[in-house]
Amino acid sequence: MLYRKMEKTGDELSILGFGCMRLPQKKRKIDEERATEQVRHAIDNGVNYLDTAIPYHLGGSETFLGRALTDGYREKVKLATKLTSLYVKSRDDMDKVINVQLNNLNTKQIDYYLCHGLSGNLWKQLKEMDVCDFLDKAKADGRISHTGFSFHGDKEAFKEIVDDYDWDMCQIQYNYLDENIQAGTEGLEYAAAKGLGVVIMEPLRGGNIAGRVPPSVQAIWDEAEVKRSPAEWALRWVWDHPEVTVVLSGMNVEEHIEENIRIADEATPESLTDKELKIVERVADKYMELTKVGCTGCRYCMPCPAGVDIPSCFEFYNNKYLFNDNSSKIFYLSRLGDSSGSGNTGFASQCENCGQCEDACPQQLPVQELLEDVVKEFEGRAMKIIGWIIMKILGFQRRSILRKSKKV
Repeated sequence: MLYRKMEKTGDELSILGFGCMRLPQKKRKIDEERATEQVRHAIDNGVNYLDTAIPYHLGGSETFLGRALTDGYREKVKLATKLTSLYVKSRDDMDKVINVQLNNLNTKQIDYYLCHGLSGNLWKQLKEMDVCDFLDKAKADGRISHTGFSFHGDKEAFKEIVDDYDWDMCQIQYNYLDENIQAGTEGLEYAAAKGLGVVIMEPLRGGNIAGRVPPSVQAIWDEAEVKRSPAEWALRWVWDHPEVTVVLSGMNVEEHIEENIRIADEATPESLTDKELKIVERVADKYMELTKVGCTGCRYCMPCPAGVDIPSCFEFYNNKYLFNDNSSKIFYLSRLGDSSGSGNTGFASQCENCGQCEDACPQQLPVQELLEDVVKEFEGRAMKIIGWIIMKILGFQRRSILRKSKKV
């Protein structure tokens, strides 16, 4: 296993981290025996960074890890979890939530505590609730060792958040299809230049660029002199960036875990040749050709006067058709909906047909017409019901967490 240092903390972390959002399941619950074997096997083979959050597995991921990391395994790893903004409405709620998490994880200290899924608006709301004071005091009293944030927003908001608090690390979505989406390469390099460790999520786009590969994409991979699986190409591409500290994998199949561990024994920074990097670039271009909407995520169309998050609408729409990814509908509702209670949403249906986006689009896309397609796909009556159910479940989770906080 190769390791890279988290600059501000001095921790030597395995370049492969275990993401605990997609653990194996049995009867719609975590298959505890199998998942425990997987996690412990990864640790025995050098993985020392585990990532979770309260919402994962509808609240089951943290408590599972609290049990899986007994018998001395807790001392072998750095554990990361998150403060999810949906669950806090006040400064006091933050203390209640973290105390429940410490109990869930059966630990006295969380090594890396992240503000979860930030965008510019969510960070502003958390600051108004005095989250900086909470983080400072939780570090001072020992409940937290190091602070960070995970991010889903635009580059400008990312840089503002990086500069707004003395973070130790950040977590971003990054892969060869997302160089210009969300924080992107520019954000990766910006954070690293500021001394932040960078943990990568979605290196395989939820497994989509490692699963059923279109024949035209596979034909490009087949041209390479060194034969690798699509998953290995994707992981090596991310690890090729020296700014990256850890890459999270939501691995839940034994063969995938073995493959990832093997790659993590070999993937040094800047080890891909120019010819190999060109092949990855051609694959990314081919995927772009196959997408439903030719949006590059440049965000020249933003901000939208009506509040539509145009690039994100197209990102989820493309994922649905390019990868047959039905989870994109859930992400559309949860990430663009009013999960924070602020009243701010980014749905395609908010479009007022002002035309400003089309004037600004360097790809000359018929943005207004395409947003109508997004509405038809993602905002029908059934999806609205699903969205309502999701928010009810999350609301129930919040109330449950606050009840538990009275008992710990």
